[in-house]
Amino acid sequence: MNSTGQSQDRAYVALLGLAEHFRTTKNIKKAIQCLEALFAFNPPKKVESRTHLQLGQLLFAYTNNQDLAKTHIEQAWTLSQQIQGFDDIRFDAAYTLSQFYQQQNQSHAAKTILRKAIENSQHNIFWHSKLLFQIARIHANDKEYSLASEFLSIGADCAEENNAPYLKTQFLLNRAMILIIERKSSDVNGILNQAALCLETIQNPHLKEYSRVFQLILQVSNSLQLGHVKSVKEILKQLQRIIQTIINTNWPSDEQIFGQHPTECFLWLTKEQLFVYVYVLTVSQSMISGFLEKTQKYTEKALTQIEKLKIQDNKPILSMFQVTLLEHIALCRLIMGNRTSALKEISSAKDICLSLPDKSLLKSHSSQLHCLLGLYGMSVNCYDRAEAQLCIAIQETNNRELKLFSNLNLAIIYLRTGQEENLRNVLNHIASDYTQNFTNQALLGSYYWVQGLNSYYKGSFHEAKRFLRESLKMGNAEDLNRLTSCSLVLLSQVFLSIGNSKEAMNMVVPALQLASKIPDINVQLWGSSIQKQLYKMLGDINLEREAYIQHQQYSQTLINDQYECVKMQEHNLLNWITNDSLGTVNSAIPSTSNYNNFSTDN
Repeated sequence: MNSTGQSQDRAYVALLGLAEHFRTTKNIKKAIQCLEALFAFNPPKKVESRTHLQLGQLLFAYTNNQDLAKTHIEQAWTLSQQIQGFDDIRFDAAYTLSQFYQQQNQSHAAKTILRKAIENSQHNIFWHSKLLFQIARIHANDKEYSLASEFLSIGADCAEENNAPYLKTQFLLNRAMILIIERKSSDVNGILNQAALCLETIQNPHLKEYSRVFQLILQVSNSLQLGHVKSVKEILKQLQRIIQTIINTNWPSDEQIFGQHPTECFLWLTKEQLFVYVYVLTVSQSMISGFLEKTQKYTEKALTQIEKLKIQDNKPILSMFQVTLLEHIALCRLIMGNRTSALKEISSAKDICLSLPDKSLLKSHSSQLHCLLGLYGMSVNCYDRAEAQLCIAIQETNNRELKLFSNLNLAIIYLRTGQEENLRNVLNHIASDYTQNFTNQALLGSYYWVQGLNSYYKGSFHEAKRFLRESLKMGNAEDLNRLTSCSLVLLSQVFLSIGNSKEAMNMVVPALQLASKIPDINVQLWGSSIQKQLYKMLGDINLEREAYIQHQQYSQTLINDQYECVKMQEHNLLNWITNDSLGTVNSAIPSTSNYNNFSTDN
């Protein structure tokens, strides 16, 4: 080699070394300058291709010059295809280009380049798998779930051919996640069972436990989606025990566990993120069960943990967890009668959604926020605003559970405001679209409760009892405390109306006991009013006075809280009703979009 060639080699090495130094010290401008300077030496194709990729990735990640970033990455992709065996640069360029196209809402271009790279990467298990995960993610984001599932199936088969049980487990679990998003609950268990068998063959104990956590998270999520909160308790406890082991300081870091082998460097979430996710599921289970104080406790712990993680590395998924938790706690506060706190939490969730540049959180959570605002509007008797908010929630989601929940609350508004035709229409819509093929027991029970309330309003007491016994049966079967207490207190009201004071008392006492356990101030208010009337009928002056005092206390608490609410700036969120004010497009990914986070390499 001549002296000129040696000098050029030394220059390449020096500039690359400087660029890496500046990159790691976050001096991105100088890192870019060093890489650009390399081109002055007319480097070989390999060096040129690699440099274009590095420059493109830096510009893509740290600057607003996205067009220049794209140009460099495309050049890296083109050059790398002319070089034999240059896999890392070729496939990394394809992967980065797909990310760029996806960010620019050009998913077709992203899929096209990924398909070509996938076709050419079959000899390289690492890149083949990474590209398959990426194209599945993009198809899932576009709600092309069958195509996403197809690519994940290809990945599972490829992993099996390469005798890679951990990787196969990851592909299977991601397939299960897609089925959960699609609400194909009957198919989920089959895939989860396959994954459970596969993970038992994983030799590395740390990878095995990590995979078990992923599997249990999906199992719990699927059960909660079906409203099976009682049967999921033991699985959730098992998940909580394992995550405590993984988060322990004696457990190796993710860096030590993953990356030892090309087929073992893919992970869904970091162990710290998994820890938060288990908190989210615990909060959800407690919320659906009707243990609101427990829900509050775990929410506060989870939010504290998220704030700590955000200081270290503010990943978008942490904001998603934060918004989900704020939605849960806001609903808790509404039930407990603390609407001032609920408003603040709804407002905080909205602000977090708006703070993300790509507005992806707003797209996936605007419907939940509108639904919560609808519930708040109902609680302060602003029925016109509540109706508008619930209608927007229905329009902006394809989530069947959220649509049904919003429609049920619309029915209650129409009942309270005497809109008989609207009530009839919404109940007919629910009956035709949901009840025949709906699997969520909690919501189906709530539908029977609303039918019972409607029958009570019409004076059809026998029919009301029939509906309410159905809702009570569902509440008892899955330990759904709120559904049970609401069914009992309405049954008590029905029996009181037909003059059966004994049965009315038999219903209202356990209703109030459960309401106190939850606690649900509206059931307590309603139940104490019924008790007051019953004790008056029985001529028990002391107990009547006691019930009267309790009723006054609950009533005054709600009046005071409402007085504070309407003075708050956040109360104006009830007017947040148009897409323009949302700054969002119509979206369909529900809360379970938190599943839509496919395995990535560490």
